[in-house]
Amino acid sequence: MMGKALKEGKKKLGFIRMEQLTEYAAIMVFIAVAIILGLALTGAAIVGAKHRPDTEKNSPYECGFEPFEDSRVKFDIRFYLVSLLFIIFDLEIAFLFPWAVVLKEIGVAGFLSMMVFLGVLTIGFIYEWKKGALEWE
Repeated sequence: MMGKALKEGKKKLGFIRMEQLTEYAAIMVFIAVAIILGLALTGAAIVGAKHRPDTEKNSPYECGFEPFEDSRVKFDIRFYLVSLLFIIFDLEIAFLFPWAVVLKEIGVAGFLSMMVFLGVLTIGFIYEWKKGALEWE
């Protein structure tokens, strides 16, 4: 009787049972094999590779040409602005797809919150456009 009560108590308290762990055994084996295989292949490459550096291997490569100038040249700020705009609008699309899927469930509040989000992004885009950040001379 006591054993049954103990099992019931564990079941009610949410302890993990062995049956639940066996469901994840295949995933754990897959992860273990992936880690072991990755470490083995990396170790084999380190041990088996021939390391004979010379000046040509250690020189910087730039599309088949000799480098024209130092590789630590500062980039124009416009490259950073364009990349930031890309990231912002890429994230916008990442938010729009799930929003479009659940639009019926989230109702008017979800619709209005997305319109506020899109409005803020549009205001930021117009600001950058007016400041001339998108013009390439």
